[in-house]
Amino acid sequence: MSELPADRDAANRSAAELPLTTGALARRLGVAPTTLRSWERRYGIGPAVRAEGRHRRWTPRDVALLEEMCRLTSSGVPPAEAAHAAGQAVGAHAQRPARTSGRSRAAGPLPLGDVRQECRGLARAAVRLDAPAVERQLADAVDRYGVVVSWQEVMVPTLHAVGRKWASSGDRYVEVEHLLSWQVSTALRRHTPASGGQTNAPPVVLACVPGEQHTLPIEALNAALGELAVPTRMFGAAVPAEALTAAVRRLGPAAVVLWAQARSTASPPLARHLADLSWGLRGARRHPSVVLAGPGWSGTSARGVVRPATLTDAVDLLAGAYGTSVT
Repeated sequence: MSELPADRDAANRSAAELPLTTGALARRLGVAPTTLRSWERRYGIGPAVRAEGRHRRWTPRDVALLEEMCRLTSSGVPPAEAAHAAGQAVGAHAQRPARTSGRSRAAGPLPLGDVRQECRGLARAAVRLDAPAVERQLADAVDRYGVVVSWQEVMVPTLHAVGRKWASSGDRYVEVEHLLSWQVSTALRRHTPASGGQTNAPPVVLACVPGEQHTLPIEALNAALGELAVPTRMFGAAVPAEALTAAVRRLGPAAVVLWAQARSTASPPLARHLADLSWGLRGARRHPSVVLAGPGWSGTSARGVVRPATLTDAVDLLAGAYGTSVT
């Protein structure tokens, strides 16, 4: 039997009002649990409820107080001042008549929009330049959702939000983008098996075209293929055409993935050249499949090349040759 609307509303309100554990609150805010304990010890910002065994339980008012604390510290306010101001702001709000709204009143530091909750915690940690918290949030996301979902629904939205903030704020937030990009790259590499998958099978070669420095998307593809035990060889940013040709001849790969972020770096002649390479005995020669990845290849088509639209499409295409799939 289905719930009546009133029953569902009451259940939703009850769930929203349930106290949070320290770990759950830390994930929501994008801080370390030790940070919450430090703020409680130093500034008296502690939970209103303690369960049996002195376990902390944080009420909605506690959460609102800490969200304001995070917002203020992210904007550069010293923690002691932020704690005092947050207490006054939340206290004043509690005295005003409540207003019904389906959206959180907490001001976010980045323009995230409608995204997973993990994005908000990750963004808060990045704006504070809290590298340990960013590292932990990324690791938790990959462990929980896998590389593909984490990349598409956690990492990319947060990276885009930082980029939009940077674009609208002059030279501000450049350091946030650099820190977040480095941590995303580190998380992807840590979740890429070092064994390289099926050692006897021809690998997938992944490289950025000459002049292309944006590597994170192809690093995500490398990590996602590694999750599925697909053997890969990653060559990274701005690989010279001659070096890439030599690597393909030496490795005899099943596929070559070329990443181009911009049309100015995409090179259809290079793609065609690699697709025409062959090796093996006469009568049994093989050619690599050439996969064009990235927005720089928009409008490009050539014999022997394919253009997957998303990371999921690319993983399915490449992993399918090895008898596995992302789904």
